[in-house]
Amino acid sequence: MSQESILPIVYTAFENSHLFIQGGLEEVVLTIKEKIGKSENSEILIFNDSTGKVIDFNFQGTKKDVKKRLEIFTQSSPKVAENADSTGPGRPKLGVVSREISLLPRHWEWLASQSGGASSTLRKLVEEAKKKSQSSNSVKRAQECTYKFMNVMAGDLPGFEEALRALYQKNRDQFLAQMKDWPKDVRKHAAELAAPVFSGLAE
Repeated sequence: MSQESILPIVYTAFENSHLFIQGGLEEVVLTIKEKIGKSENSEILIFNDSTGKVIDFNFQGTKKDVKKRLEIFTQSSPKVAENADSTGPGRPKLGVVSREISLLPRHWEWLASQSGGASSTLRKLVEEAKKKSQSSNSVKRAQECTYKFMNVMAGDLPGFEEALRALYQKNRDQFLAQMKDWPKDVRKHAAELAAPVFSGLAE
């Protein structure tokens, strides 16, 4: 049986260069609808903070019409799942599953010499590799998400290309320095989206 911790997706809406509202999709969309009233179009941009992409939402009709579209949109949108904890046959607490693996004799010899035995050592090695992989994937996702947001909101601003270069080089100081003259809300949100890229770096 698999259990997953589902994280809600946060949406951020910008009116020109000012952050208008941030929260769940329903809260964001209905607040925008209330602002624009009967107008069918909105110049407010809504960003999905898990991807950095702008979402295109139809505000035509009444508030009731908008709510119906929200239901359809929510049902078709993927959720963000993290920290999957798989359990299965084997030790009840660990969910250990027995499977055959092939190693060279020298590998078995080394495993046998480790404290805790071969199985324990293999589990530790897998967990370490898993953490490194997850960390690398998290950084890549944050870089792409930040890039997409910056491209829309700051593509024409001074220092954009230099900031983007610093983002992919994981140079936090240079990244922040290149954004110093950007509108406050744009600068702040870009820094928040990019935070996972720089986490764990020496201060």
